[in-house]
Amino acid sequence: MNALKNVLSPLSMNTGAIHDTLKLVVIGGTVETARRASMSAWNGFIDSFFLTAHFSQEDYPYDWLMHWLSKQPAWGRSREFEITTRSVGRHGLTQTTTGDLEEEEDGDDDDALIHGRRKRKVAFMPSVDTTHTIYYRGHWLRITRSKRYPDYGNSGSLKISVVARNNDILKKLVLEAKRDYEKDAEHRVHIFMADSTYGCWRWNGARQKRPMSSIVLQPGVKDMLLADCRDFLCSEDWYAERGIPFRRGYLLHGVPGSGKTSLIHSLAGELGLDIYVVSLSSKGMSDNTLTTLMGNVPSRCILLLEDLDAAFTRSVSRDSSSTGAPKESTASTSTPETTDGSTLSLSGLLNSLDGVAAAEGRLLFATTNHIERLDPALSRPGRMDVWVNFTHATKWQAEGIFKCFFPSQPTNPVASSSSASSSSTSVSTVTDSSQQNLPGPRRKSAHSIPLLTEEEICALAKAFAEAIPEDELSVAALQGYLLKNKTRPRECVEEVAEWVVQERQTREKLQKEKAEKEAKEKKEAEEREQKEKEEKEAKEKEEKEAKEKEEQETKEKLEKDTRSKAKQTATVAKTDSSESLPAEPSTSPSTNTASSLSESSSSESENSSGVDADTEESVTSEEESDKDGSVAAKDTTKEKWIAVANPASATSDAPNGPP
Repeated sequence: MNALKNVLSPLSMNTGAIHDTLKLVVIGGTVETARRASMSAWNGFIDSFFLTAHFSQEDYPYDWLMHWLSKQPAWGRSREFEITTRSVGRHGLTQTTTGDLEEEEDGDDDDALIHGRRKRKVAFMPSVDTTHTIYYRGHWLRITRSKRYPDYGNSGSLKISVVARNNDILKKLVLEAKRDYEKDAEHRVHIFMADSTYGCWRWNGARQKRPMSSIVLQPGVKDMLLADCRDFLCSEDWYAERGIPFRRGYLLHGVPGSGKTSLIHSLAGELGLDIYVVSLSSKGMSDNTLTTLMGNVPSRCILLLEDLDAAFTRSVSRDSSSTGAPKESTASTSTPETTDGSTLSLSGLLNSLDGVAAAEGRLLFATTNHIERLDPALSRPGRMDVWVNFTHATKWQAEGIFKCFFPSQPTNPVASSSSASSSSTSVSTVTDSSQQNLPGPRRKSAHSIPLLTEEEICALAKAFAEAIPEDELSVAALQGYLLKNKTRPRECVEEVAEWVVQERQTREKLQKEKAEKEAKEKKEAEEREQKEKEEKEAKEKEEKEAKEKEEQETKEKLEKDTRSKAKQTATVAKTDSSESLPAEPSTSPSTNTASSLSESSSSESENSSGVDADTEESVTSEEESDKDGSVAAKDTTKEKWIAVANPASATSDAPNGPP
């Protein structure tokens, strides 16, 4: 009993300490719970006065707001920022940003352009995952940038909170940012590329609009296309009333380098539309991926399918088509398995163009160098409504391209008097009339282009066109020649005849090399085919000989087995006959021995003759013949037994001879 008290006594002494510890735990937990509850209530109370909007980087409002925020003074005065030389916003529209660092002018612009150096602006951008405050129209805005998927490029989001009763202030903010964005984007065309891995569209870049005057086609082609596109974009209600899908397709076909892609770029700038490009032969492109991409195309845009004839065959490329590749159709409606992982089929492409899930309101443009290779189902009306043929450059096109490269002198009196009083006929900067509205400062040109009168330009253009053969050279070839002589209009006309001769010689040389290459490949193919044929014949002959040899060996083995079996049967029969004979009397051993030897010899001869006669018969026949031979042997033995069964009587019947 005392021992138990001794054990429990320390516990009774520490009871007060345990109670104090429990009190501290309860009080601390209560205080922490109250603190968290109060903070949550306070945050909820504060948030009840804020309206919060979230913007994803994959959507246009994110670009609008980033473009607008980059111009706000408070955005550049952030206390925590990142320094970057990248363009502001996803589309890189901003040309001036608050807080940018610029180098001082040093007067060496021409030298910098010649040596490829260009000044870069250093932008101060607020860092990610930090909150910034901006005052806008009597309201405080709390703005936070964040990245949702750091491992996946620049995917991020933007959160804007404002103290207001309703969302009118946010609407005004978004609309103002949108107008500012569209104002800067007025002279740019945005290019989006299809991402076949994730089945989405990725911004690829923004290009300056190309004026329609820089595209020289046959008379009436540009006006027809532009009018048709505008009429389609304004006819949505008309299509809906008649139950016709609001889609329009254009097929641009013809020789390479004739201006198909350039025309699409110019139309996009003229209509203010973005371009969405799909590469049908890209890695990972499948029917499901293409259907998803086509369904996510926004309305009122241009959807471009380049080199449609090379979509289902990897043997046809831009190089082979430009050199006059064979025109056999290699397209197939089946799903081809290619080395690049593309599993796109023709039926999948057709369904994505005008299926149930296909987008409406877009202008579909498809280009091809070989229209004869296209499947009729792909180029029929409803999918490709308007066809435009592009040929080699004509004399009319050559004259128009020359005038586009070399502008004429202004014809108004003020400009004429100023140019007449000028002692020099060259200027340092020449800009096309279509470039006057481009935003931002214009750079100085590194080339001095002489200004000629309109009559001189027209005369030079006609002389240039007369030297160009009709429908022989591509528009791209003419443009390349003019680029090499962009500051020498007169020399350009004087040397064009020599250039045409060189182009013909080069083309003939390429055609000759191509013909030699094709002949060599054809010869190698014939030799390879002949070699394969000889190898096949030799292999067949060898297989035939081996088969005959095998059959002969099988036949010989069968004959050998048959003879061996017949011999064994004869031996067994002989053994059975010898065992069935009784012991002969000792009175006439010589007679009995001779008779036995004689009978055995006759039996063996009969058996051997029977075996030789039946050698080539079947095994069943051999067994029957052997059985018959053994029976005959037994009968012979029986006759012998009867003949010598009573030797005593035979001896007694014999006459008595001399003693």
